[in-house]
Amino acid sequence: MTTALMSDDKNSHIIHTIKAYGKSLLGFIRRRVKSDADAEDILQDVWYQFSTVINSEPIEQTSAWLYKVARNKITDKHKKKTETLLDDMLTGGEDEDDTVDLKAILFTETSTPETEYLRNLFWDQLFMALDELPCEQKDVFIWHELDDLSFQEIADTTGEKIQTLVSRKRYAVLHLRQRLQQLYKEITEY
Repeated sequence: MTTALMSDDKNSHIIHTIKAYGKSLLGFIRRRVKSDADAEDILQDVWYQFSTVINSEPIEQTSAWLYKVARNKITDKHKKKTETLLDDMLTGGEDEDDTVDLKAILFTETSTPETEYLRNLFWDQLFMALDELPCEQKDVFIWHELDDLSFQEIADTTGEKIQTLVSRKRYAVLHLRQRLQQLYKEITEY
């Protein structure tokens, strides 16, 4: 009987939380992803994670926890897309074997403190390198690679010529390639 009451309380808490934060959390996610479908998928993942965590441990600051999980899910979505770009950004260096080794380190299925540290370091460096770019190059790279917009869609939105956009993305990729090669050297020198 006590277990049933505790379960009802948790279900009530989950429903109350969804009502209280659902719309604002969905708006937060929508501003950071390309489509409404992606936003709704991410929101569903957040609610699923919330329902599993709430059954095992209490959450002190629900709002902060929800937004942190949402940010992580958005980042994960961008990471999945970015994993396919790693080949493009890392090729062209002196040694192609370096690229394979870095991918093996960053995208291994095992999760140890070392691999987590290296992954976090990689993503931090990637986003720091993006922040170093001029806005036009950064925006084109993010729109094309992370938001999956075509050059034509970007050209229609910005009014820029497609060739200009391609050129800006090329400069962004060259910069990112240089920064990621530098990171690889630092990682492998340990």
